[in-house]
Amino acid sequence: MREIALDTETTGFDPSTGDRIVEIGCVEMDNYVATGRVYHRYINPERDMPEAAFKVHGLSEEFLKGHKVMAEEIDSFLDFIGDSPLVIHNAEFDMKFINAELIRHKRPPLSMSQSIDTVAMARKMFPGAQANLDALCRRFKIDNSARTKHGALLDAELLAEVYLELRGGRQRGLSLSDDAEEKTGITARKSVVRPPRDHAASEEELAAHAAFLEKIKEPIWNS
Repeated sequence: MREIALDTETTGFDPSTGDRIVEIGCVEMDNYVATGRVYHRYINPERDMPEAAFKVHGLSEEFLKGHKVMAEEIDSFLDFIGDSPLVIHNAEFDMKFINAELIRHKRPPLSMSQSIDTVAMARKMFPGAQANLDALCRRFKIDNSARTKHGALLDAELLAEVYLELRGGRQRGLSLSDDAEEKTGITARKSVVRPPRDHAASEEELAAHAAFLEKIKEPIWNS
């Protein structure tokens, strides 16, 4: 089952006021495990970078000017995700930015039903606990020491690991397929087929049973 862990970085919080996507990171997963295939782009937003956003992801206007604009990257992004479910931490935020870009470039928007929100999954699994990505990495003992700032690809890679844990952990890799063993490093234990045992009653057991039945007065099976 192909799914895509996805994250974006932006210039702000609201595409309706002119905020744009500046980075997209996608990690392909098969049976909840990352395959190693990724999609990563920095995007020139064709506007300035607010200081508050720069402090979050560290992507400057000068740096982003050296990269392609969304019009040049939109088709490669759509080709990569296809119709696969998109695993997103706080899906509503990223989906509204993605759909704003799709509409701006005359592409049909994605349905929210294509997204899987890991924030909602975490809150259902751990009511009252913190559900941000750092907190979930700590809970599941996932190394996020490289996350000094938000970065779309790194966050998508961490999200893929968090999603695996939210779905039940590494034991999901214990399928009987050789492909799953290669991806998880876990060897599935093969069952041993044994011939059926003979459970027929012996002559002595049959005689003892008949004698027992003769002692029963007015058995219900004779009524």
